[in-house]
Amino acid sequence: MSMKKITVMATSLTLGASAAAYAGGYTPPVTEPIIAPVIEEPIADWSGGYFGGTLGYAFGGSDEVGISDSTDTLLGNIGEVEVNGANIGLRVGYRWQRDKWTFGPELGYEFADIRDETSADIVVDGDSVNIGADAKVENILALRFKTGYIVRPDTMVYGIAGWARASVDYEIYDTDVSYDADGYIVGLGVERMINDRMSVTGEWEYADFGKETLEAEGLSTRATMDYHNFKIGVNYKF
Repeated sequence: MSMKKITVMATSLTLGASAAAYAGGYTPPVTEPIIAPVIEEPIADWSGGYFGGTLGYAFGGSDEVGISDSTDTLLGNIGEVEVNGANIGLRVGYRWQRDKWTFGPELGYEFADIRDETSADIVVDGDSVNIGADAKVENILALRFKTGYIVRPDTMVYGIAGWARASVDYEIYDTDVSYDADGYIVGLGVERMINDRMSVTGEWEYADFGKETLEAEGLSTRATMDYHNFKIGVNYKF
């Protein structure tokens, strides 16, 4: 084969390859996408001991006061005791932390002025007698267990469950029949850090101290003490 024919064939092959390449259009180079690294916020340290104080207002108590005689015969109702009032408390607790969860006990003592009174005329031994009932919660000792979840480094929400003992000053028919009652407390709260040591709290609690039979001057009633309590507070971590 002559040199001229070889040159012509090479040129034809080159042109054919070029045409085939351009027939499919431009193919851009493949590059790997750039993914920004995910930076997780550090979890704050909520563990350790703390102490603090609270200021609260209780409301929503409901106790229908029925008066019975010595044979347990209902003589009538004299009204409803709806206790409400302010309370101030001190607390000390400890928290353990596992990742975003916290849990631990808290011991609290509250001085209270949670009270209400009612009175009405009922028939006793054939006579109409005005009988009154005055109920007041004077103090509460409570052991609470709190379980929290850290929703952001400086903020935690938590649930509350625990035991409480209330000192109740109760009067029926001008007779003091005060008593101590055991009960339970449940609630919800939120706590926010101000700095590494200080935090503020807001809480709702419901306290129920069951029923207690009280007797005075041959008459009796069943006291039912319960209420809701909204509290704000401050904690200091040590």
